[in-house]
Amino acid sequence: MKLMVVFLMLTFLDVTANTAYTQNTKLTLSIEKQSFRKILKTIRKKSEFNFVFESNVLREIPEMSIDVVDATITDILDELIVPHGLEYEIDDRTIIIRKAGNFLNQPVELRSIQGKITDQSGDPVFGASVVIKGTTRGVVTDANGSFSIEANTGDELVVSYVGYITETIAITDSQDNYTIVLKQSVESLGTVYVVGSRNENRSEIDTPVPIDVIDIAGIAETTGKVEINQILQYAAPSFNATKQSGSDGADHIDPASLRGLGPDQTLVLINGKRRHQSSLVNVFGTRGRGNSGTDLNAIPAAAIKRIEVLRDGASAQYGSDAIAGVINIVLKDKTDEINGSITYGAYSTAIGEGYEEEYGDALFNIEGKQRIDGEEKSFDGNTVKVDLNYGINIGSNGGFANFTTEYLTKDRTLRPGFSWRKGYGSAAVDGFNFIVNSAVPIDENTEIYAFGGRNFRDTDAYAFSRSSFADGDNRSVPSLYPNGFTPRITSNITDVSASAGIRHTLSNGWRVDFNNTYGKNNFHYFIKGSNNASLGDASPTVFDAGGHSLAQNTTGLDFSKYYDEIGSGFNLAFGLEFRTENFTIFAGEEASYAIYDQNGIAITNPANQTPAVDSNNDPLPGGSQGFPGYSPANEVDRNRTNLGMYVDAEINPSAAWLIGGALRYENYSDFGETFNFKLASRYKINEYLSFRGSVSSGFRAPSLTQIHYNLLFNNIVAGTSLRTLLASNTSTVTKAFGIGPLQEETAFNGSLGFTLNVGDFSATVDAYSISVDDRIILTDNFDATSLGVGAEAAQFFANGVDTKTTGLDIVLNYKLMLGADDDHILFGIAGNVNDTEIENINNRNLNVYTFFGPFSQAYLEAAAPDYKFVFNAGYAGSKFDAMISATLFSEVILQDFQWVDSPATNSAEANALLAVATDTYEGAATIDVSLSYSMTENLKLTVGGNNIFNTYPTPQFDGWTDQGGFNDSVQMGSDGAYFFGRIGFNF
Repeated sequence: MKLMVVFLMLTFLDVTANTAYTQNTKLTLSIEKQSFRKILKTIRKKSEFNFVFESNVLREIPEMSIDVVDATITDILDELIVPHGLEYEIDDRTIIIRKAGNFLNQPVELRSIQGKITDQSGDPVFGASVVIKGTTRGVVTDANGSFSIEANTGDELVVSYVGYITETIAITDSQDNYTIVLKQSVESLGTVYVVGSRNENRSEIDTPVPIDVIDIAGIAETTGKVEINQILQYAAPSFNATKQSGSDGADHIDPASLRGLGPDQTLVLINGKRRHQSSLVNVFGTRGRGNSGTDLNAIPAAAIKRIEVLRDGASAQYGSDAIAGVINIVLKDKTDEINGSITYGAYSTAIGEGYEEEYGDALFNIEGKQRIDGEEKSFDGNTVKVDLNYGINIGSNGGFANFTTEYLTKDRTLRPGFSWRKGYGSAAVDGFNFIVNSAVPIDENTEIYAFGGRNFRDTDAYAFSRSSFADGDNRSVPSLYPNGFTPRITSNITDVSASAGIRHTLSNGWRVDFNNTYGKNNFHYFIKGSNNASLGDASPTVFDAGGHSLAQNTTGLDFSKYYDEIGSGFNLAFGLEFRTENFTIFAGEEASYAIYDQNGIAITNPANQTPAVDSNNDPLPGGSQGFPGYSPANEVDRNRTNLGMYVDAEINPSAAWLIGGALRYENYSDFGETFNFKLASRYKINEYLSFRGSVSSGFRAPSLTQIHYNLLFNNIVAGTSLRTLLASNTSTVTKAFGIGPLQEETAFNGSLGFTLNVGDFSATVDAYSISVDDRIILTDNFDATSLGVGAEAAQFFANGVDTKTTGLDIVLNYKLMLGADDDHILFGIAGNVNDTEIENINNRNLNVYTFFGPFSQAYLEAAAPDYKFVFNAGYAGSKFDAMISATLFSEVILQDFQWVDSPATNSAEANALLAVATDTYEGAATIDVSLSYSMTENLKLTVGGNNIFNTYPTPQFDGWTDQGGFNDSVQMGSDGAYFFGRIGFNF
């Protein structure tokens, strides 16, 4: 009977990586009564050697113990291996174990054997091991599943991969090219996260829906980008996020979208568990207006092993918010190695030739001076990031804890703006991150795991400028700001999270996962460089404006089992989830929100108190300028619960055909029930080509923030500063306008695509259509003077529009090998074509131009450019790496602030405004480059630049841009070129 050789890749095998571990590395082990396999797994984690051994060795060797201090790998193997009639050989990082006398001499006459390894669906298997049986000669398959090895007639190829049954193929005289199909095994080693499937034997290339698996560490190393949103902006074609300016809270938490939908229509998971959202709801001119999203920048890039982006609706699998897709962040689990980096970068302030000559007189920075100085080149936005990652082993059976800490400081940027917007630019940030990921096996069938962390950011952004009192602006106190002022909105943002659970495999093969995850976002505003005009000379200049928080606790119980005897494989999963949420608004200090009377007393009874007035006898505005504080009347403390239950199944009726389906029921305490489905399939035509597609329903529950958020603030309407009430959905004001309780958004998703793998070339193309009904929007401003609520205008959240989004995702890759040292060149194209249209506005009997006018419509439809294509070319060598990337953005069309300053009320006025208020940002491209050099085995230097040709969105120098600068931050943002240097180290 031929021996079945199993390569146990107890960690991923990186054949190109350098390692500091050698045969002379000293190890300390103390292991009591463990299986041979568990002991080797512990050695692997401590030394990074990989093992190859015969499967029957596992069955023949009993449990054993080992206790050594500062022993070399050879000392340990001599104690473990030799007493059991075995022998070993060490080849670089691989240790081959055989029965004594089984090592063979290499054959004299060899020829080149080519082949491809696929799974049962015909998809290539990356990282599979191909070894000549009885020798130490072997290779690993590339991304296309291909391999090449020197062998002789009569040799046997032993092909293996974790989670698959090992195959042995005899080499014949008549064949030099082999296609080998691996069948899935019941056993799954370790925890595998591949979003979109609960089948632990499924990889990202097996799924019937498009999934991007993104190497965040590699991208951060070569691009110098320091935040997750900016990394994904240029790594995932259908992901979009840009820095905002003059958008209150959105300056501090970047709104991000997938496939052009809202920030709250993409679900974020950490290690497969639901992540809490931000407590911020975007209420001013910004992408994602009226939405709350998950703050991805609260997670340090240095803690991330990879990010999985599911580009398909998945509400039936994961619940609310997964209309556009799912982003799953997988944390690092590496041990016994210190990794870190120091990055410094800065932005160029030059915005291009010719702007000064044509527009210089109108452009200001915060000091009121012209920003553009001809030939002078200067930098701002200085950025420093220091990160450190370290993992330790826990116990003797593969337990670990991985720790990451990150410090980030970034100065603000300033770009050209008008006199009323002297602070146009992105916010300053000082942040500190800490996160831990851990798992401890109790025995071979049980594991306890936990992960979580804390993120703190102190942010600082400029609001719109206030002119001096002498210029007719009574928002400025003359004694404090004789020349006017530009207030600063600063915030302390704290994110905390903790998740813990237990995984267990029952004797009948069912896997059970019980977990509880808690997360909270706290957003606290402090307004600086401001005043409360109604207090006059007594006004403070710094205000505690209060804030808001959102907490979420999720308890889940999941069951799954894989049956290899049903069809060509069948996986069944089901479970339930119970979630509680709490939203609060907490008040600021009195001066941040109050209007004071002539005696300096806060007005609480307008009938008996007279507001303070200026020298023109006009009432002086109250509250902190830039951002008014939350008052006790705004305070909220609301909760809700929901229960979800699901069933999820995948079956391979044949080796080439995969079918998946899911059903989910949810019940919310505040709006009721939902029931959703998903059906997906993939069929392999041949070894190169497969087709895939899916249909699903989806939903997004209205957030507690959208239901209960409320604020009284000053807004510019028809050229006048008006007291404006953003009324909660539950208020009598909202009901008076005929707007009912918020209901869930409902969606229907369809996608169809194909994958192609020919040699070193791969391609995926997926078309999609997403219809969303009853999308929740923030309305425009209604006249509220007759309501007696202390405001002249009012706006609300409502189920306001139905939209349809259609698009196409394209990913092409080609790898060209150069010689025998694994030097190679990679070429890639990743693109997204996307179009969102408003099909219906549910304005009821309200004026459509007031309910949701063209200004707001344009922001919703321009959530993503109509297309974005990223072209990559990179060289990877033993010491030197180089990368160049070009990103092409389509034209973006917005409507400017004239719609707010002079609102249209009918079609004639709207047509007149369209002729002058349309801002067109022409299509443009950015170029990124980086060069890396490995100075030593443990030290790597990278230098480069992003947007090196300093490309900006098309300037709009008519003074009406929504954010007040020379453009709005669409496409590549408004910060310009960024140049950086990075030193990475590992020990």
